Amino acid sequence: MDREQYNIITGIVIGASIEVHRELGPGLLESVYEACLTEELASRGLKVKNQVFLPILYKEKALGKNFKIDLLIEDEVIVELKSVEKLLDVHEIQLVTYLRLANKKLGLLINFNVPVLTKGVRRRINGIL
Repeated sequence: MDREQYNIITGIVIGASIEVHRELGPGLLESVYEACLTEELASRGLKVKNQVFLPILYKEKALGKNFKIDLLIEDEVIVELKSVEKLLDVHEIQLVTYLRLANKKLGLLINFNVPVLTKGVRRRINGIL
């Protein structure tokens, strides 16, 4: 996937997130935003997977435990959703770790608990796009 394709996908995800936020407003549970955003993204023609298991490997050994990625878009872009008062460094670190462990290039961290959604969006890159 090239840079332009990533930009198109993230543009659609951010636009859909703005629409969900406009409809619902801030202050709801993350699971509500996840369900609504999944529906909105599917209606816009994107392939969306929810709660994708990412196996924990330690020194190349599977431990039978998993991380869960909130959304995986087009099998390429990880989207981590939050509904918190403030995004913390640990939230961004979590996304970067998921990108590295899943061998994905691009991720979005979206906090719905803000007055203006664009203030709650962070884009992170793993490696070079």
